[in-house]
Amino acid sequence: MNDDQLLRYSRQIMLPHFDIAGQESLLSSHALIIGLGGLGSPVAMYLAAAGVGHLTLVDDDSVDLSNLQRQIVHGQADIGRAKVVSAAETLRNLNPEIEVSALHKRLDGKALLQAVQNADVVIDACDNFATRFAINQACVDTHTPLVSGAAIRLEGQVSVFPNPESNNEDSDAPCYRCLYDDIPEAAASCSETGVLAPVVGIIGSIQATEALKLLSGLGTSLSGRLLTLDASTLEFREIRLRRDPACPVCGNH
Repeated sequence: MNDDQLLRYSRQIMLPHFDIAGQESLLSSHALIIGLGGLGSPVAMYLAAAGVGHLTLVDDDSVDLSNLQRQIVHGQADIGRAKVVSAAETLRNLNPEIEVSALHKRLDGKALLQAVQNADVVIDACDNFATRFAINQACVDTHTPLVSGAAIRLEGQVSVFPNPESNNEDSDAPCYRCLYDDIPEAAASCSETGVLAPVVGIIGSIQATEALKLLSGLGTSLSGRLLTLDASTLEFREIRLRRDPACPVCGNH
């Protein structure tokens, strides 16, 4: 690292068990962020500010006035622009040293698998179960750590799938699909039920923290644990998770 980088990231480098080695790991890492909305906004900004060397942003949507209440990576002047273009501009202004790739499209099939395989960590910040299932499948197939988050109304949840420390068949750590047999019939979106702006910020910030921990080797991840938030009482709850032997993705086929 040069002198400017040592100064820029000095507060992280000072952390016990992080040091220069942790920062160098971030600088050489590649994170794939799928979804540049309420969750993806704080994730992308914190990963960029922290010095993750390469960020790939994926979203096929454009900025709408209703997004600005919570999607803080975009501004008034970005209305009508592709979210990935708006976000990439913000991130480059925040940290011009990092590389930012913007994909204004929906990834699926081989394209999704390739994008996941090229990343060191995947952050699922999307808003629908079909995409979450597809991302999880690609992450399991490529043994790529997945940081998953969701938020709606005054509630949120976040976890890490699969276990980044142990990708062997004997691991009890689940994948995302272990939590759901199929797409929940009652699945709703923020456009239907609403969401309080800081709730997505809280969950997105936790996602960013987990991603930085995975990339730098700092601490213990949320693998095998689901952290839930009830913002109406500001209560966090931790639920222990185990792999489902009958899971269609990671089960005992």
